[in-house]
Formats: sequence, structure tokens, C-alpha cells
Amino acid sequence: MTTSPLLTDLYQLTMAAGYWKCGKAEQEAVFHLFFRKLPFSSGYAIAAGLGDVVKWLQGFRFSTAELEYLATLPGRDGKPLFDRGFLDYLGTLEWRCDVDAIPEGTVVFPHEPLLRIRGPLVQAQLAETALLNMINFQTLIATKSARVCLAAQGEQVLEFGLRRAQGPEGAVMASRAAFIGGCSATSNVLAGMTHGIPVRGTHAHSWVMSFETELEAFDAYAEALPNNCVFLVDTYDTLEGVRHAVEVGKRLRARGHELNGVRLDSGDLAWLSIEARRILDEGGFPNAFIVASNDLDENLIESLKHQGAKISVWGVGTQMVTGGAQPALGGVYKLGAIRNEAGEWEPKIKLSENAVKVSNPGIQQVRRFILNGEFRGDAIYDEEHGCAEPVEIMHPTDPTRSKVIEAGSSHEDLLQPVFKGGKLVAALPTLPQIQDRCRQQLTHLHATVKRLQHPHAYPAGVERTLHERKLQLIQKAKS
Repeated sequence: MTTSPLLTDLYQLTMAAGYWKCGKAEQEAVFHLFFRKLPFSSGYAIAAGLGDVVKWLQGFRFSTAELEYLATLPGRDGKPLFDRGFLDYLGTLEWRCDVDAIPEGTVVFPHEPLLRIRGPLVQAQLAETALLNMINFQTLIATKSARVCLAAQGEQVLEFGLRRAQGPEGAVMASRAAFIGGCSATSNVLAGMTHGIPVRGTHAHSWVMSFETELEAFDAYAEALPNNCVFLVDTYDTLEGVRHAVEVGKRLRARGHELNGVRLDSGDLAWLSIEARRILDEGGFPNAFIVASNDLDENLIESLKHQGAKISVWGVGTQMVTGGAQPALGGVYKLGAIRNEAGEWEPKIKLSENAVKVSNPGIQQVRRFILNGEFRGDAIYDEEHGCAEPVEIMHPTDPTRSKVIEAGSSHEDLLQPVFKGGKLVAALPTLPQIQDRCRQQLTHLHATVKRLQHPHAYPAGVERTLHERKLQLIQKAKS
């Protein structure tokens, strides 16, 4: 992945030039990265992308070539857009901000800051676009993966989306995020090498079509790769293909190997899998698994299981790595506070006629409350003021809705230190550890929050005293 600071929108650099010109570049500020709406009409999302954020921030510096490129950019009058003194200043920059983040694999909800950036205004501003790029996409895909894996009810889900992914880097990020959400393997070999994800795959229809007969093709494949025999059986006639797989499987077994399974890639997957299971069992291969592919998603998998499909491995491609009908998460990055000349933190708020777009002010933290092993609610609060007891959560956009946290609940604060003064202070978990965290997190959510259709709304909102200060800032701004 690229670590260039030019992975940004031009307006980040023009604002940075403005901050430098008016003496605000080193003013301390706090930004929060969050999303406003859950993807896929889901009841939750899965935080992902922090690992790549860390790599990008560790490489945050402008090279000579990058500065020379910026020097060529023209303003509207044809003269250089950027002052040479500003470009020299950029050449001295190294990352010096604090970063607090919700760990990858955590279940998260709208308006909760996934990242909190605190440090010099110009640096925090320059990080915005790249951080949104990495967190938005991977959180979207990890959430999709978690939904698909829940629909599969513990059966293996393989990510098969490389050829449909959004470019090479997007494909690797998608494989990483899909693994976090619960996929057991990927077809993407580069993702396997880069991130240590198990890789899976056998052959395509072209293999079968390159031989005179399907039986000859299966025999040749079994001879070449006897320890990887999952035959794609729908090139000509699916059930006849299963019978050919059984025939070749018997010859494999005689040589000390085993038929691993068959793959269905078209047709009525429910009916074909039931018939394929019968043929495999009668042929002496009750342990051979049936893989299904063909534009699957969580809703189709749930439907196939309701129909009694005998599928035990699910290959999900396009819908997994692109997000399907929802191509983006829609995360944003907003200023929450700035330190004034008196050295005090001054909360900042963005107003909008659309209530969902009014930002939360202050230096935010997310406190999660737990009772009897179940997540019971999340409160966004201001670290400068804390949570008032008893804790009352106000709905982010509807002030008539609130929830008081039950007595006896334990709690944890979700934002954890990652960088201090630009130095990495966190021991980053391995990808399998992140996947395990995701799995464990989902066990603490009530089943109604996890259902695919019309999930119950998990109580996540703004702590009451922060909500009151927010209303005061709104009134002050309007007056």
C-alpha cells in the first residue's frame, strides 16, 4: 500500500497552506472520524482498517519528488499555487499527533468516533482523506463479511472477490477486511502473502473445456494435484459432473488420496446441492464437502439454508469485496475542539439543517456498558467533563428518545491510545487475533441486533450532559 501524504484531496493542502500562512499550523486541535448511518440496514458495523492507518502514519513525510510536484501546481492566475516557504515547511513535517482508536474487530455504531486525532492543526487536517479512505472501505467490507458469516451459521465462508474488486490495493484491503469479519480464507494469493490469510482455490471451467471430456479433465487434475481435489462440476451437466467426481474420487482413494469436494457455480443451488449430497453419500464420499458460489450474499445464503441446501462451504465474491448495493460507508472527519490562546479547549460544532449532520463537540470518548455478558448501550461523552451518574444516553438525532443505563453495569472505554506525540505506543494484534475479537464481540450483542432484516436498534448515543452542552452551542451559533 502507498504511504505517500499525497494520498489526499487538494483542499487539504490548500487549507494547510492557509493555516501556515496565518500562523495556525501548530495550533492544537482534536478531530474525530465517525460514520452517521449503519451500512446494509444492519444493526451494527465492524471497525476495520486501523492496521493500514498505522502503516500510513508511520510513513508520513513529504519526499523531495512530492514537494517538487506540488511546486508545479498552478493557481487560477497561472502562478504557483503554493508558496515556496510552505513547501519547505511541509518538507520538515513528521507525524507528531496523538491517535486514539477503537480496536479493529469491535462492533461500532453511528456517531461513535472510530479514531480521535489530537495534535497540530495542519497535521491533523492533512491526515483526513487517507484515514477516511482506509477506515471507510475496510469497515464496510468487514461488516459485510460478518453479516455473511453469521448467515452461514458457522460454516466456512471463502472470499473469492479479487477479479471484481476495486483495483489491486482495494482487493488486498478487501481480503484483509473480509478475514476480520469472519471469512476463513481468500482466493487472493497476494493477500495471503501480505497478511498471512489462508488461500484456497482449485480450477475453473476453462480447465474442463480444454479437454475432450469432463472425466478426462478431472482425471488430469487429480493426477497433477491429488491433494487439492475440489472439482467444479457444472461446466456441462451438474449432476453428471458430480458422478464423474465420484468416479475419479474412487481412483484417487486407491492411490492414497481423497476427494475433498465439489463446487456448484450455477443453477438451483438448493436442489442441486441436495442431489449432489445424495450422489456423494451413495458413492462412498460422505465427508466430501459441497462448495457453492455464484453471486452469493448474506440474504441468499440465509434463503438457501431455509430451503435445506446441503452446502457446507460458501464462496462469496463480488458482493463481499464491493459492498454490493452499498458501495461506501460514508464516514466523515470533523473538528471537535481547538485550544485557544488562553490554553483552554474550545469545543467546536458543525451545524446543518439536516439533524444527522450536526456534529458532536468536545474531546470525545465512547463508553460501552455491559451487564450479564451483554452489551447494553454506548455513551459518547466528553473526556473533559466525564459521564454524569446515572448515565443517560440521548438518541443522536431525536432528543425525545433516551435510555438510562441499568444499575450494576460494568463499562469500558473503547478509544485506546495508538500514537502518542507521533510515536507508536500500541502493540498491534495479529489478523487472527482481530478476527477472534470480532467473533467474540458479536457474541455479546443480543440476537435481535444481529438479525439481517429489520434489526433491533442498539442503544448508542450522546451522554446527557454532552447533549446539553451541544444544545447550548447550537443556540449560541444561531444567535
